[in-house]
Amino acid sequence: MVLREPATIEECIYFTNRSIGKGKVKAWVNKTKCPTCQKGIMGKPRDPKTGKPKIRAKEYICAECGFTIEGKAYEEALTASIMYTCPHCLHQGEIEFPFKRKKVKIKAEEIDTEKVGKEKTVDSLRFNCQKCGKSIDITKKMK
Repeated sequence: MVLREPATIEECIYFTNRSIGKGKVKAWVNKTKCPTCQKGIMGKPRDPKTGKPKIRAKEYICAECGFTIEGKAYEEALTASIMYTCPHCLHQGEIEFPFKRKKVKIKAEEIDTEKVGKEKTVDSLRFNCQKCGKSIDITKKMK
């Protein structure tokens, strides 16, 4: 399977390029065509003054016909494309799977002595290495 990397970030709803331990992960989710008109591409509504997408909007709109769909329903129908190097066995692979974040418990890695070693629940894209079968998590960035 050969994945096509996006030419620009404008083609994506989600994009990340990270190092995870000894491994690396590049993940993206491409925007899809409008389900009604099949011409326009679904995206966040744009601010009329600046022309920039409204980041906190909870819906996606077709630029051509104006069709609107709720954000969660749209995002669950998307597919995540991932190119990775496994941090456990250093296998390089590519995978595609549904873009659904799951709640995952991870150990806190912060320097704060109160939080080191405690488990924390975060949203994550979890997939398994195609060679060794161990789980690899792409966690949602936390503040």
